[in-house]
Amino acid sequence: MSLKEDFKKFAMRGNVIDMAVGVIIGGAFGKIVGSLVSDVIMPPIGMALGKMDFKNLFIALNGKEYATLEAAKKAGAPVLAYGSFVNTVVDFLILAFVVFLMVKQINRLTPPPAPKPEPRKCPYCKSEIADDATRCPHCTSQLEGK
Repeated sequence: MSLKEDFKKFAMRGNVIDMAVGVIIGGAFGKIVGSLVSDVIMPPIGMALGKMDFKNLFIALNGKEYATLEAAKKAGAPVLAYGSFVNTVVDFLILAFVVFLMVKQINRLTPPPAPKPEPRKCPYCKSEIADDATRCPHCTSQLEGK
């Protein structure tokens, strides 16, 4: 097979396509959660904490004062943007919680696997034996039909 045919065979497998769809949906969902955190959740929390904007929480490592994070970055100052980190942590926690809820619901809706049938046992030594065995491989007793 040529490299092109091998790649086509690989790319068209069901699980590769499913994974690609999952990555695309996950990326879009991540953007929704990011917007939820920075545009809906963090502003009320900031208001409750004295009109604090988490996006502008930073420490300039060069010792100078800057009005905003953007101003510090424009000046080329090294910054420790811990406000953005807080937003990212909240993003992650919400995303992890939503994924947890989704997996929990999927597990609830998925039927449990069928129980395995009891293995056939030798009536003499009680060892497991094949269903079609006529003699026990452990104690060599002659076995009657199933």
